Amino acid sequence: MSASRSTSLAVSINATLADLMEQRPEMLLLGEDVGRLGGVFRVTRGLRDRFGADRVRDSLLAESTIVGQAVGMAMSGLVPVCEIQFDGFTYPAVNQLVTQASRIGDRWNGQVRPSLVVRIPTGGGIRGVEHHSESNEALFARVPGISVACPSTGEDADQILRYAVTIGSPVVVYEPIRLYWRRNTPARDPQPARSATAARIVRRGADLTIVTYGAVTNEVLEAAGALATEVDAEVVDLRWVAPLDLETILESVARTGRLLIVHEGSRDVGIGAEIAASVAERGFDLLRGPVRRLAPERRPYPPADFEKDYLIGVEQITAEILGMTK
Repeated sequence: MSASRSTSLAVSINATLADLMEQRPEMLLLGEDVGRLGGVFRVTRGLRDRFGADRVRDSLLAESTIVGQAVGMAMSGLVPVCEIQFDGFTYPAVNQLVTQASRIGDRWNGQVRPSLVVRIPTGGGIRGVEHHSESNEALFARVPGISVACPSTGEDADQILRYAVTIGSPVVVYEPIRLYWRRNTPARDPQPARSATAARIVRRGADLTIVTYGAVTNEVLEAAGALATEVDAEVVDLRWVAPLDLETILESVARTGRLLIVHEGSRDVGIGAEIAASVAERGFDLLRGPVRRLAPERRPYPPADFEKDYLIGVEQITAEILGMTK
């Protein structure tokens, strides 16, 4: 596949937030430096000038306060969209998300349906220091009551955000940092996903299914393209890891008979493990060989000079594809 040039992730998110705020007066943004600075990655740049400080609010440097306020706002009928500066800073807000936001609907017997979105810049490849390059999407994917999205394009981020503010329950959106301002990416199959929460087949193939999501989707597409004359790989971009679109995965595996799962988060007890187990339970007879997972080993994210030894790259993906098909 050749490269394509599209609207960057950051530009798309900014435009979508602006459009939603125009349409929904009950929606507001809050987070550290999201107003005057426009966020640490300038994703919300210009929105405070456009909508005012009451609707684009700079918060205290306390993630628990950001989400705690948002829970109360959501219960009052507002639609808060929070920004956490980096994935590794999310931990202080876990209590509010897991013990409060995820349970309010059931706690009130459905009488309260709080719409709450938490945007989290995530992932490596930016030479970040400690806590600035983590990928902890699996942490919330296992929590009932919380939906978790991982867009890899501006188009998908737009659809995800528009859906997230309508469902009346908390949504955590993991936004790959190294894609915020990237414009040139491998071309993708233009066929849209069949629903707002469905996975998307971004490359059609017959020999092997590769399931992935987030920033590493681009490396997967590059590897598949490089091997196009030898292996016809199909690439499934999950877009959401909770709910997980297992039907699209199984349909693809039924066509190819092989499954490789690639993700940036830790390999152990991760999204790939859940997919592998689910396919083994529901589609074992479809497989011509064992399911394989390709992800970083279980260890803290390394210092910047060593992150290339941690992240999954095109060379590793290429080798794994050949190992499974030759």
